[in-house]
Amino acid sequence: MQAEECLKKEADRVYNYLHLTTETKLIEKVQHELLVVHITQLLEKEDSGIKVDVLRRIYLLYNKISQGLELVANVFKQHVTAEGTALVQQADAAASNQASNAPGGHEQVLIPKIIELHDKYMTYLNSCFQGHNQFQKALKEAFEVICNKTVNGSPSAEILASFADHVLRKGGSEKLGDDDIEERLEKIVKLLDYLIDKDVFAEFYRKKLARRLLFDRITNDDHERSILSKLKQQCGAPFTSKMEGMVTDVVLAKENQASFQEYLRNNPDVHPGFDFTATVLTTGFWPSYKSLNIILPTELVKCVEVFKGFYEKKTKHRKLTWIHSLGTCHINGKFEPKQIELIVSIYQASVLLLFNESGRLSYSEIVSQLNLTHEDTTRLLHSLSCAKYKILNKEPSSKGISQSDTFEFNPKFTDKLRRIKVPLPPVDDRKKVVEDVSKDRRYTIDAAVVRIMKSRKVISHQQLISETVEQLSRTFKPDIKAIKKRIEDLITRDYMERDPDQPTMFRYLA
Repeated sequence: MQAEECLKKEADRVYNYLHLTTETKLIEKVQHELLVVHITQLLEKEDSGIKVDVLRRIYLLYNKISQGLELVANVFKQHVTAEGTALVQQADAAASNQASNAPGGHEQVLIPKIIELHDKYMTYLNSCFQGHNQFQKALKEAFEVICNKTVNGSPSAEILASFADHVLRKGGSEKLGDDDIEERLEKIVKLLDYLIDKDVFAEFYRKKLARRLLFDRITNDDHERSILSKLKQQCGAPFTSKMEGMVTDVVLAKENQASFQEYLRNNPDVHPGFDFTATVLTTGFWPSYKSLNIILPTELVKCVEVFKGFYEKKTKHRKLTWIHSLGTCHINGKFEPKQIELIVSIYQASVLLLFNESGRLSYSEIVSQLNLTHEDTTRLLHSLSCAKYKILNKEPSSKGISQSDTFEFNPKFTDKLRRIKVPLPPVDDRKKVVEDVSKDRRYTIDAAVVRIMKSRKVISHQQLISETVEQLSRTFKPDIKAIKKRIEDLITRDYMERDPDQPTMFRYLA
């Protein structure tokens, strides 16, 4: 490297021609002119950015200069940030160009690239910069910028949760071995450390975990427990308590279902006449789900009543609330070409079973018989008459659903398969997740403030704000205005009070 050669030549000149006392000042001047003045050009040369030995020599050179490593670390941070931001911008442009922004698209490309980028610069950090804390800080700050950007409206927390779901979902990682999956999970949790809104990730992850558990999409129970263990270690026990409760719930639900089957065998007179499975869950652990006040068909009502009778004999301390939106039905459709098994939701099944009694129904009759809103009725009828599988015929024929339409069973419907799943249009629940997180944050802030007040008894306003921010920053970046609002609410509810003589001091009320 030319800079090293120049410094050596200057040292030789001092030794050969000058007094030795001039060496320190002379070398400092040469270092400043060669390294400090031209730092940007030196570090951003094409060959400097990719060769490990060059970066190692740069580290050793600048380590001899006062604040030299700080200069290099700053350029390093800017370079990493720029490279990572370019990846995010590419993903954003690709997602914007897609016809559909369905989950499971851009995150499968973006997150592996960010992981690869992180691996590359971690190698540089350890092999070139000797793991120096200034470079660790620079890398952390760079990835905090990269990992907190949005892609086509999707927050980074959602993207990371979707990628974790892709890795863990049954069928999503058929090309990855167990060791590869474990390594990828480790790196997902590492990226989570850079996220500001970890609670948003937790809520998206919990919703996706719920679908994996309820619809049997788990690849490996050990992997699920492994990532929960990693998340618990990284973010604390409260972060994963609900998720661990969900996993336990499903295990208990399977035992409960076995007891229900035994109950049916011992009481054949109450058997509903076909296979029926109910999964009993604990409300506090699971995400909240929209449940319609639908009038179920007689066949489904009988199932509900039979299970209710079984469960009330087992326990009288828990109340059952049915979430039909998560239910699935297998219905045999007798069409003229052949019989096809239809896998549909409870709501779709409720619509289809109406046509066992009536060959033709109007939109208003369907709304009336099922007690559905217009929004939900339109969504259901669209999936059955206007989408991929036209199980119902609609008049007049059009792509949309109108309140003046009439519907009838399509006897000529057929498909090359003998079993088909009839999908419902996807619902974007991103807004609801954000609302749920916002609601939970109020309780989290309340708990943090009360904990601090309980331990301090008396504390100044500024110190209370500071300690609350410090406690909450592991999970999310709290808004100062929100903290002040929660403090006022806690005063109103007599958890604390202002000191009458010093308005900036707060006292805890036991």
